Amino acid sequence: MADTGLVETLLQRVEKVDGGLDSQDVATSLGVDHQAIVGAVKSLQALGDVISAEQRSSKHWELTGEGCEIAEQGSHEARVVSSIPEEGMPQSQLMVERLEDLVRDKLLLVQKGQASQLEEKEKNELKKRKLLSEVTVKSYWITKGSCFSTTITKQETELTPEMIASGSWKEKKFKPYNFEAMGVALDCGHLHPLMKVRTQFRQIFLEMGFTEMPTNNFIESSFWNFDSLFQPQQHPARDQHDTFFLSDPAQAHEFPQDYLERVRKVHSEGGFGSQGYKYDWKIEEAQKNILRTHTTAVSARMLYKLAQQENFTPVKYFSIDRVFRNETLDATHLAEFHQIEGVVADFGLTLGDLMGILHQFFNKLGITKLRFKPAYNPYTEPSMEVFSYHEGLKKWVEVGNSGMFRPEMLLPMGLPEGVTVIAWGLSLERPTMIKYGINNIRELVGHKVNLQMVYDSPVCRLDS
Repeated sequence: MADTGLVETLLQRVEKVDGGLDSQDVATSLGVDHQAIVGAVKSLQALGDVISAEQRSSKHWELTGEGCEIAEQGSHEARVVSSIPEEGMPQSQLMVERLEDLVRDKLLLVQKGQASQLEEKEKNELKKRKLLSEVTVKSYWITKGSCFSTTITKQETELTPEMIASGSWKEKKFKPYNFEAMGVALDCGHLHPLMKVRTQFRQIFLEMGFTEMPTNNFIESSFWNFDSLFQPQQHPARDQHDTFFLSDPAQAHEFPQDYLERVRKVHSEGGFGSQGYKYDWKIEEAQKNILRTHTTAVSARMLYKLAQQENFTPVKYFSIDRVFRNETLDATHLAEFHQIEGVVADFGLTLGDLMGILHQFFNKLGITKLRFKPAYNPYTEPSMEVFSYHEGLKKWVEVGNSGMFRPEMLLPMGLPEGVTVIAWGLSLERPTMIKYGINNIRELVGHKVNLQMVYDSPVCRLDS
C-alpha cells in the first residue's frame, strides 16, 4: 500500500477538478517522484472503481549530464572567452567582438520546460552534440471512478466464519476476486542436468544430418561388444574386473555364421592385409553375455546391417545411451555412465575429414579450441584423443576419443573396399559437469547442484 497521506492528497486533487489530472503534473506540483504517484494510483485501483486511470505516453526533451553542466557554467566557447586575463591578450590570438552564449540560452529554455520555443533543427543539433536527449514518459490520466470517495475504506479479502455468524459481512466491502490472476507456481520437478545436456547433444547431431541408432539392448554378447571390433579375447578389458558378466542367460547363441567365421579367421589367422593376432579364437568366449561396455557394439551391428545391402549408401549414425563398467565407485567413477558416439561411413574418408567434422561438432557445443593427440585403440587406426582448452581451469582437458575403424573390423562385415568409417565418442557426464560446474560424480548423481553455477567452475575428470 502506498503512503496513505499521498493517496488522500491525490484523491483531494482529483475531487477539485472536473476533467482529470495527469500523474506527471501532480508529481511536479507536489514535488515528489513520479513513481510515488504511480504507486498511489495502483493502490487506489486495487480498492475497486475509486478512480479511473488511463496510461499515456508522451515525449519531452531533457538535458544530458554535459547539457546540465553547460546550462550552469556556460558553453565551452563562452568559457574560453571568459578565461581571457584582465591584462588581455593580442588580437591575433583571440578575435571576439561580442559574445552571446546561444547554446546556453537554448539549454536553459529546455531546462525551464520551454523546449517548444526551439525549432526542431535546433533541438536535433543539440542532440547531435549529446547535450539533449528525447525521453518517453509514461504517465496516467486520472479521473473519478463510479465509486469515487475521498475516504479510504479498506476492502476485505476474506470471508470469515465470524462475519457469517455475526452478520457483519453484510456491511463489509469485499475486494473483487481476480479470476484471471496467475496462481502460485507449483514446486514441481525439472529435468536432470544429464537429460538437459543429452537433449542438446541430440539436437546437434540431428542438425548435422545424423540418424539415431537403436540402443535399447543393454545386454550384449561378447561377440558384438568385442570380437566384431577386432578386440582380442585376451584383452584386459574383457576380464571380470572390468566387465559385468551375466549368469542367466550366460550365453548367446544366435550369430550370422558366415560373418562369425570371417571374424574368427581374421583374429586367429589374419586376412584382408592383416596378420591377425595369431591365437586360438574360441566361440565360448564370444558367446558370453555381458552388460555392454560401450555403444560401439551398436555401431558394429548397424555397420554389419549396412554391409548386407545390395548397394552401399553413405550413412551418418549417432547414439547416446548408458554403458556399464565394473569400476570401483569413487568421486569420479560410476559403474554406469552415458556414452555419446558418432559414426560416418563413405568412400574415401580421411583423417582430415574426421578432424573437420570434430571441429564442426565441438564448435556447436561452444568448444572452439581443439587439439588432437595420437592414441591407440584396438579397433581404430589411426586413433586420436581430442583435447579442449578449459578457460576456467587454464589447461587442456580431454573431451573425447576418435579414429578410423580398422579394415580388420570393416571388411569381414562385407563392406566394399574403399569404404572408410570415421568415429568418435565421449561421455555425457564430462561436458555436463563442466557446463554446470559440478565438482564430482556424487553431486551429479544426487543432483545437489545449483543450475546457475558458472561454466568455468573447477571440475574433476570423468574417465570414459
